Amino acid sequence: MPGNLTLETLKEMAATGEIDTVLVALVDMQGRLMGKRFHVQNFLDHSMEETHCCNYLLATDLVMSTPPGYKATSWEKGYGDYVMRPDLGTLRHVPWLEGTALVLCDILDHHHHAAVPHYPRAVLAAQVARLEAMGFSAAMATELEFFLFEKDYRTNQKEGYRALVPFNGHNEDYSLFQTTKEEGILRPLRNHLVGAGVPVENTKGEAELGQQELNIRYSDALDCADNHTIAKHATKEIAWANGVSASFLPKWKAGKVGSSSHVHMSLWKGGEAAFHDADEAFGLSALGRQFTAGLLKYAPDIMVFLAPYVNSYKRFAPGTFAPTKTVWSVDNRTAGFRLCGEGTKGVRMECRIGGSDINPYLAQAALLAAGIAGIEEGLELPDPVSGDIYADDAAQEVPRTLRDAMETLKASAMLRAAMGDDVVDHYYRAAEWEQEEFDRAVTDWEIERGFERA
Repeated sequence: MPGNLTLETLKEMAATGEIDTVLVALVDMQGRLMGKRFHVQNFLDHSMEETHCCNYLLATDLVMSTPPGYKATSWEKGYGDYVMRPDLGTLRHVPWLEGTALVLCDILDHHHHAAVPHYPRAVLAAQVARLEAMGFSAAMATELEFFLFEKDYRTNQKEGYRALVPFNGHNEDYSLFQTTKEEGILRPLRNHLVGAGVPVENTKGEAELGQQELNIRYSDALDCADNHTIAKHATKEIAWANGVSASFLPKWKAGKVGSSSHVHMSLWKGGEAAFHDADEAFGLSALGRQFTAGLLKYAPDIMVFLAPYVNSYKRFAPGTFAPTKTVWSVDNRTAGFRLCGEGTKGVRMECRIGGSDINPYLAQAALLAAGIAGIEEGLELPDPVSGDIYADDAAQEVPRTLRDAMETLKASAMLRAAMGDDVVDHYYRAAEWEQEEFDRAVTDWEIERGFERA
């Protein structure tokens, strides 16, 4: 679902004082909203066509440092400007912030106004355009899992994140009583997101202390990624407003279940479900089988986009509902890819590999690129795997470290053909820098283990 404000409505709300601030936002490499807060009148008079930002915003890491090695921008190139062009179709009310609207932007080169190819929304838009040229559209949905912790972000930061206490002290998976304890946060989250045009379906407790899941109705690929990004942003801001912390870190503590972000996907053509064929096994069409075969073949290639950080790989452990094998199954949560809606027009493939830290634009783009490759190559889909796939020694393992995943990304001819060398090299450098930073770090585990005994 696109934004829920028109320009005319914004003008009317500005005139009455109902809205006085417009957040003009881009999506950075980490999937976060960055930008400026405009007085609404200045936005309407001067900035609704374009504004500017430093081009380092698409060449930073999680902590906003400026790593060397990017072709697109650097200290040597002077860190110039990008053009932020508001996509007025995303203009929406932000009910959880007083008097505020939000618009997402496309990012253009400052000098010749061409689209910046490694901008996450552009990376996804390019794969959507490839599908459209084939006569298809993608329907996609993401699930957002996260943890709620006692105390606000600043307090937890001052304590070095060493005294984290989950907001709920019990496993609350599907528990209506336990999740009542968090309704002061999750009820406004659901309602405010709907007020912002994000089609929330539900929230539920997850299978760990303080763990939550937010589900948003499926939509086309770009709207899905927009909805995910706005929902994640809102979750953090509403948690902050309520004096607690929400974390999308995939694995916050050893021995605890991690947080995922499952991605559901199917293709449509002329208003009909292209993955559905009532005469085929499981109701999955030949096209759906080829698409899925592409997901299996190229899962290692796209892993960096599903697990972008060192911490991402700590999730993958048997018995945690996080998959360890890149096989497909029919309604089996131990597989990397799960067929849902078996035998119905809602038949779709769920990727269970991605963690809660995904950039949804990049993850969806990579999945679509892999699926398109499966169609173009006419790949054959093997039979589904059943039973406890954690124990299946014959099944292909997911890459278990960022180092392995980034080298597979670098060597991926499929992704270089689908996304272009510059995009692949840009995100390879992002992964490489993350690994370099971790390799320089000395962890608490190392000190505790070896301080006296080494």
